[in-house]
Amino acid sequence: MIQVYGIKNCSTVKKALNWLEDKKLDYQFHDYKKEPATLTKLQEWEKSVSWEVLVNKKGTTWRKFSKDEQAAVTDAKTANEALLANNSLIKRPVLEIDKQLIVGFNEEEYLQKLT
Repeated sequence: MIQVYGIKNCSTVKKALNWLEDKKLDYQFHDYKKEPATLTKLQEWEKSVSWEVLVNKKGTTWRKFSKDEQAAVTDAKTANEALLANNSLIKRPVLEIDKQLIVGFNEEEYLQKLT
């Protein structure tokens, strides 16, 4: 089963969930607001993608960071500290499928990897 991590009211997460439902693919949704990401989970994901992929530098949470806070995110350790303190900083959605990871919503990638 596909594990989907994100925030329910995020427009990108909504697109991904709608896509999965349209394709009749089973998934389990994990809402960061109810189940915050853990360091263990972030480190597990970072075996598949770099910490740079997980940090959403285009979102409002990143833009609310001061220049100093942004500059302090320089490696996996500092990124994970920021991601744990602000789960909404994690790029959404994150999909886990049989040890494979997809970050964000890209219909072409979903078609290739999920159908």
